[in-house]
Amino acid sequence: MRVVLSLFFFQSILLTCFSQTNTIQTKKEQQQVIIDEYHTNCATKFNYYYQMAQWQECLDAGLKKDATIAYLWQQKAMPLFKTRKYEAGMVFLDKAVALDEEKWLDYRAFIKCIFAKTYKEAIVDFEKCKLMRGNTYVMDHTYDFHIALSYLQLNEFKKAEAIFKADIEDQISKYKEAHYLDLFYYGITLYEQKRWDKAISIFDKALGQYSEFSDVKFYKGICLVQLGKKEEAKIIFEESQNDFKNGYTINEDQIFYETYPYQVKRKE
Repeated sequence: MRVVLSLFFFQSILLTCFSQTNTIQTKKEQQQVIIDEYHTNCATKFNYYYQMAQWQECLDAGLKKDATIAYLWQQKAMPLFKTRKYEAGMVFLDKAVALDEEKWLDYRAFIKCIFAKTYKEAIVDFEKCKLMRGNTYVMDHTYDFHIALSYLQLNEFKKAEAIFKADIEDQISKYKEAHYLDLFYYGITLYEQKRWDKAISIFDKALGQYSEFSDVKFYKGICLVQLGKKEEAKIIFEESQNDFKNGYTINEDQIFYETYPYQVKRKE
């Protein structure tokens, strides 16, 4: 009798688990149908640069069907950031994070750092992301890269320097080299502290990977001037100008929408 009861109990557990899994899968499938209808087959037919209302109307119709779809909230936010309506976009992105923090928190942190430029808030989000999954990557750069960049923009140069240095050393230990943009900004933290020789040595490492990086050459040139090496500075400034004219600058994907910190702007 006990054996029969145990088997019955075990079967009941299996059926319950199967039912719950099936319900979850069905919910995802239902949401995907809504996404396909109102995002893929509706919103994306419009160009949000000059048809923002139509884009948003499609997504709003989908959210009327199911307001718990985080992706639709994120897609409402995304074009607003790209058109520099940061506060309006953040209202929707906050909803996406509330619904699916695991998926969208580091994206929000990135947006705060690169787009909205609310650096203190970006640091808070990235630190929480690190607690969740360690110092991993978002948009091709580590969480610590963005944290250090935020401190740099808050004029906390020593904090930024320490974080860039540690992150670069970690990249080198894993991948044999660090990203040239990390090296550029690490060099900038030294430049801001008037450590001209050290900044130049880091800038040279960035140029070792991206030899036409005009922004690096510009700041290296300033360092050379500060060291009294005016002839060397003149040469590097000329190289920087020519490289800039040929399109060699910061080449992140988001550069189309935002100017990056310390990116050199030049008059024609």
